[in-house]
Amino acid sequence: MIPPHHGGCAAPHSAARRLCAALGLGDMTTTYDPADASYFDAGDLRREMDRVFDLCHGCRLCFNLCPSFPTLFAYVDAHDGRADAMTRAEQDEVVEQCYQCKLCYAKCPYVPPHEWELDFPRMMMRAHAVSKREGSGLVEKLTDQALNRTDLVGRVSSALAPVANRLTGTPGSLARQFMERTAGISAARILPPYARERFTTWFSRRSSSATGTPSRQVSVFPTCFIEYMEPGIGRDLVRVYERNGVACSLPAGTRCCGAPWLHSGDVERFRKVARRNVQALAAEVRAGLDVIVAQPTCAYVLRKDYPIYVGTPDADLVAAHTFDPAEYLMAMHKEGALDTSFPGLGTPEVPEKVTYHLACHLRAQMIGYKSRDLLKLSGIEVDLVQACSGIDGTWGYRAANYELALQVAAPLMRRVEEAGNEVVCGDCHLANGAIYEGTGRRALHPMQLVARAYGIPEEDR
Repeated sequence: MIPPHHGGCAAPHSAARRLCAALGLGDMTTTYDPADASYFDAGDLRREMDRVFDLCHGCRLCFNLCPSFPTLFAYVDAHDGRADAMTRAEQDEVVEQCYQCKLCYAKCPYVPPHEWELDFPRMMMRAHAVSKREGSGLVEKLTDQALNRTDLVGRVSSALAPVANRLTGTPGSLARQFMERTAGISAARILPPYARERFTTWFSRRSSSATGTPSRQVSVFPTCFIEYMEPGIGRDLVRVYERNGVACSLPAGTRCCGAPWLHSGDVERFRKVARRNVQALAAEVRAGLDVIVAQPTCAYVLRKDYPIYVGTPDADLVAAHTFDPAEYLMAMHKEGALDTSFPGLGTPEVPEKVTYHLACHLRAQMIGYKSRDLLKLSGIEVDLVQACSGIDGTWGYRAANYELALQVAAPLMRRVEEAGNEVVCGDCHLANGAIYEGTGRRALHPMQLVARAYGIPEEDR
């Protein structure tokens, strides 16, 4: 688990301070805390980049994780091994190529609480935040508005789903070319379609499929993907949980988790969204409910980012009671409380073997391979694939990143093709969309396959 709060070089005798002095960086602050007075200090940030880039160049364990590291190493090599000789433009290129997959947490030997306090992803987010304070161009501002206002865009697009999907559903069309020129969203990227009926609408009018008195209660945080684009995931999640005696409810007053605002550097807007969600979800937890989040990025934000950017006991409470759907069900299985009869096995709806993609933001939560284990428990043979999809929030949708995103995703597409299974599944809706774009195979969420294995029919909406 990544510690929720980080200190810095301000410690009088810390190794980080000694390293700063050795690099000639003077009295500076190593901070990933947006409440710190030095967080938005551009000069302090650049000196911290010198320190971190020097450590990364000397280690190189992350050489193959994302484009940022090969770019960083090449520039430092070109400067005869001096990270502090990199130009601002060279540093900025490293920042722009980081798409917050978080995978370096699993490899880096220096992440806090190590005395060198190296947190590459949070330094990259700090760089975006400083850049945002300094001002951005018109196209970047429009792109942020188009990609970050997920609830506004989702409500409008769902209400106009047939028209919206026709306008945006064809890559390279005139409408998409206009979107790229004005909003910076790649005209070549396949965009996920919007559903006519939102998940919360379905939930409010449904009849519970649970029988008897529930043994547990959970609050399902819908996420904008399930709410507006793929409510079928939410429907199957609820029915799988109810089959196992878990009553489901929805929290009142929540919105998108805010990840797009955070990743684009708008700390204040992210905090506003996060505080609202924390208030709503903390009330659920105090009522005895755990929080279930069916999208890895959103779960990561609730678990790891809310404690830092909100910084209250309620944020810590929500983080401690947030679970991935399969993680929660496998914990029930460990207690002997999970229904392990799967009458849907052997039917055309349940494949004998699937390719399962483990999403980056699920790996970064370090909870293990819970969806894979649940699929295997249901009787499905699993080929595991671990590689980045090149989407990572909104990064891969931006026109400026599209070609690089395809290069990042190429190993994943090769491995999916090599596995050769007709059915592919993964926990991340965005990664699943990239898999479809790269291979032509539509990827399902594990909860959808588990529902079919239980014999729960798919609802046609």
